[in-house]
Amino acid sequence: MTLPIRPDLQGLEPYGAPQLDVAARLNVNENPYAPPNVVVDAIANHVRRAARTLNRYPDRDFLGLRQDLARYIAAESHVDFVEPRNIWAANGSNEVMLHLHQAFGGPGRTVLSFSPTYSMYPEYARDTLTEFVTVPRREDFTLDVDAAVAAIREHHPVMVIVASPNNPTGTAIAIDDIRALALAAQEVPGGCVVVVDEAYAEFRRWGTPSAASIVPQYPNLAVSRTMSKAFALAGGRLGYLIAHEPLVDALRVVRLPYHLSAVTQATARAALAHHKSLQAQVDEIRAERDDTVDWLRAQGFTVAESDANFVLFGMFEDRERVFRGLLDHGVLIRVTGPEGWLRVSIGTAHEMMMFRSALLEVV
Repeated sequence: MTLPIRPDLQGLEPYGAPQLDVAARLNVNENPYAPPNVVVDAIANHVRRAARTLNRYPDRDFLGLRQDLARYIAAESHVDFVEPRNIWAANGSNEVMLHLHQAFGGPGRTVLSFSPTYSMYPEYARDTLTEFVTVPRREDFTLDVDAAVAAIREHHPVMVIVASPNNPTGTAIAIDDIRALALAAQEVPGGCVVVVDEAYAEFRRWGTPSAASIVPQYPNLAVSRTMSKAFALAGGRLGYLIAHEPLVDALRVVRLPYHLSAVTQATARAALAHHKSLQAQVDEIRAERDDTVDWLRAQGFTVAESDANFVLFGMFEDRERVFRGLLDHGVLIRVTGPEGWLRVSIGTAHEMMMFRSALLEVV
């Protein structure tokens, strides 16, 4: 039987990192710490209450959840203006990004980003028949702002996506650089949205501000976040976005009806009510990340500066051999980024000890 699949999708494999049962799973930037019992109990109670109404559709505008997210962002990023109408949420930040592409992308339109970066960005563009253009980062993976502004003026994109901290490099973007992108985007005929993907924002080093703090000044700026990482809620699938109300309203047009289940909403609200308990290990993960960077450099590896919960390191003539060797020792990391580099997520102290020991044996 022949299926009429789109020509541009023929022969492609679905996105996904290996999910293997190993002693140290350090490949997809998960929080290595399970939610504490107090949070598990709170989630169970919230979901139990939601279960009593599962015969009805959930609140399609999820105003209670948006209120909770607004409170969290106001406190975490020191944003005074944030209200429920400035918040959007979906099933992970991946769906938030897809909504952005559905609202602003499409045939004949262009999205601009900066490589190397998150490998899903071109797939969002592909799925919405949007052209995807990239500008190379500098050798240290920082953003070349002059080149970025020039590309905005050349390509007239409808959307600019910049990850900060960047995946897979961990590089944070300076607030002044984001301002420069937002100002350049305002000059694009027909308009241009700048999206800062802050999936790993809670792990940034002290003194590194969130782009959410300048959203009030730029109507064309949006900041995407997730509860998967710092909240240890990867299985909960909740991502969200902070922006001015007209931009949020544009996403409401393209979302599927009742896209956030009552169970998802209940889970996220319970987690937000206990965010301090869930994020108690963030400082520990930060410290383990910095120790990992120092150790790798002491062994002679090249390591990218990281504000995330992972580290990109190299250089390897045959990174696949190193990857396989680590896997043989029960340590799963990620082959990603430019050729010659590998990425390791930050795990528990014991998992990182396993990684170090295995890496020394393999290399």
